[in-house]
Amino acid sequence: MVPAGRLVQIGRRVYRVTAGDRRVVVVVTAVGIGAGARVAGDRALASLAWALVTLLALLPLVVNVARDVLRREPGVDVIALLAMTAALVMGQELAGAVVALMLSGGLALEANADARARQELSALLARAPRTVHRHRAGRLEWVPVEAVRRGHLLLVGPGEVVAVDGVTTAPAVLDESALTGESRPVEREAGPLVRSGAVNAGGAFDLRAVMTAEESTYGGIVRLVGEAQAS
Repeated sequence: MVPAGRLVQIGRRVYRVTAGDRRVVVVVTAVGIGAGARVAGDRALASLAWALVTLLALLPLVVNVARDVLRREPGVDVIALLAMTAALVMGQELAGAVVALMLSGGLALEANADARARQELSALLARAPRTVHRHRAGRLEWVPVEAVRRGHLLLVGPGEVVAVDGVTTAPAVLDESALTGESRPVEREAGPLVRSGAVNAGGAFDLRAVMTAEESTYGGIVRLVGEAQAS
């Protein structure tokens, strides 16, 4: 499948999000097979319809396989390429069209799964904090979340997403539904670990960072989703 990638970043890691939609090819392939079946009494016309369907899937497949071979990453598309080519050479146009339908259907399912994964990753990235309030020399300053290090004291305002794993210096009310699925806010006393990704559902509180954003819980979730999508 040809990646139509855009890059998304969290921390210092960059993920490629691919996109594609093969449903049109599936429909055209299925219609071509059906058209050939309707004129099955005319062997030449039916063979022509099936051959065109096979070529529709074969031509872009040749480009994809060639690119994968040059990258030394050949995949199962090679088998489909050999099967469709052999079918055309041996005059088995219907068999080639069926393989084309199977291939395009598989790519369509893959593209659909890719689109869902892209939406999930985009949603995760959209709610990830980009900046935080950090205490320094008796004043507050806005800093990128990548600048947070262990031991930094941060201020988490009402409605803000906790950017890094840390411990609170005062009681806090948190909405952890994004992490646990629990819809009701929970009260955390001062001291226990607060995980990144939770939302401050109460008043502002200070948080002592124990991890960087990349090492924290929410960064790990985004990383796992990104790796799953890429694979």
